[in-house]
Amino acid sequence: MFFLQQLINGITQGSMYALMAVGYSIILGVVGLVTFVHGEVIVYGAFAGFYALLISRGNAFLALLSGFAASWVLGTVIDRICYRPFREAARETALIATIGLSITLRSSAQVIFGTQQKFMPDMFGNRFLAFGEVRITYTQLFVLSTVMFLCILLQQLVTNTKFGVALRAVSMDKKAAALLGVDVNRAVLLGNALACGLGGISGVLLGMYYNAIHPLMGAAMAMKAFTSTVFGGLGSIAGAAIGGFLLGIFENFGVALLSSGYRDIFTFLILVIVLLLRPSGIMGRKGAEL
Repeated sequence: MFFLQQLINGITQGSMYALMAVGYSIILGVVGLVTFVHGEVIVYGAFAGFYALLISRGNAFLALLSGFAASWVLGTVIDRICYRPFREAARETALIATIGLSITLRSSAQVIFGTQQKFMPDMFGNRFLAFGEVRITYTQLFVLSTVMFLCILLQQLVTNTKFGVALRAVSMDKKAAALLGVDVNRAVLLGNALACGLGGISGVLLGMYYNAIHPLMGAAMAMKAFTSTVFGGLGSIAGAAIGGFLLGIFENFGVALLSSGYRDIFTFLILVIVLLLRPSGIMGRKGAEL
């Protein structure tokens, strides 16, 4: 029963990592850059959802929508001031720009939201479904169902819409996509905004799951998103999602068997092992295709 309970906990935790990683994978594909600012986007989305929960007295839908909207807007700003101006510049220049923006957003978050963690309102209390000794809380069910719905919706968007075709074309070859009539700037802008919006939702879900958020949690979240993306395979949305689920499972078992103090160490170890043994990840392809 211990194994099954920890597996359920790990899948729930991994679903939130998967949502982060999917967004990160989209950014990597359309922008073509490893970004350091995605963790801060998650933080701002989480706080937007937190305040929406307080104002609406526990309206989960409004909280998720607020987290998505706030991070979407932030994503468009990031593209305008950080990605687009350096698109033709050396990768190192753009990389440094994302580091600088990440530091700026992190410091701003402490000024705006304070330096202490905030406690999310508990919408479901301690209610749960019991199957023998195994328990699934209502919060876990809400998180899992939300992530599954969003993943299915995103898959349909990417594969069955003109917007999705444009995203995939841009991720494969921006110059060729432009020759075929794709508005590259618009595709990158909307793709980045969508990815950031998903990151904002993942931040809200994290707050609901742990009942707390912190203005400095962005760095850890960025590392988990990056590790999940590498684990699953660069350039693959499905791979990023799988990587997120696996990271959550491995991390949860490690914490259960040892200590919660090792949580971030497990993430780093998995990243190192994957890079050493299988740099392309589980479903990785050459290039940054979606």
